[in-house]
Amino acid sequence: MKYTTEIFILSISLFLVSCATQSTPRDHTAFKESNPKSILVLPPINSSVDVKASYSVLTQITHPFSEAGYYVLPVAVVENTFRQNGMSVAEDIQALSYTKLHEIFGADTALYLNIIKYGSSYMIVSSETVVSVEGRLIDLKTGKEIWKGSASASSNESRSNSSGNSLIGMLIGAALTQISDTITDKGYGLAATANGRLASGILSGPRSPKYYLSTEQNK
Repeated sequence: MKYTTEIFILSISLFLVSCATQSTPRDHTAFKESNPKSILVLPPINSSVDVKASYSVLTQITHPFSEAGYYVLPVAVVENTFRQNGMSVAEDIQALSYTKLHEIFGADTALYLNIIKYGSSYMIVSSETVVSVEGRLIDLKTGKEIWKGSASASSNESRSNSSGNSLIGMLIGAALTQISDTITDKGYGLAATANGRLASGILSGPRSPKYYLSTEQNK
């Protein structure tokens, strides 16, 4: 009886794990109907506590989306245009109507970014720097959301397991890591990684050699 019960519990556990790991196919219908060719990146809303977050994410967002096959309006030009019109607060800029953004910039879509996490957290024997970003792509002709995604990057991804180290060694390592991360702003490099992962979730654009393959595989 005990053996039968254990088998039953194991079967239920495997079923739940299977359900949890199955991914729901993304619906690309709205994206394909929009068929965007250009992206206007709006200044990100910074929901983290680090003032460097917006600069780090914004200055490195153009490359991965350009590599995905889209023309991305230069962020410096976009920022200067907003400033000339008396706008510098990300929340106010993201609150502008899509029709106004399309009228000013003429882009097909606008990328709305939100920085969830940015920076380091320190514990007694360890530390971790994390950057987490969310993005939404809005069609500026219709105001419809055609894509959304999120991505994160952590300094612990490339850090070896130190469970076998001595306590003194771990304390020294944590102290050195804290000093290094504070001086060098480790979040800047992780922001580039998070941006790349965010862009990897979008269908390839018309400037990419993968454009035709992407549209065919995601019908």
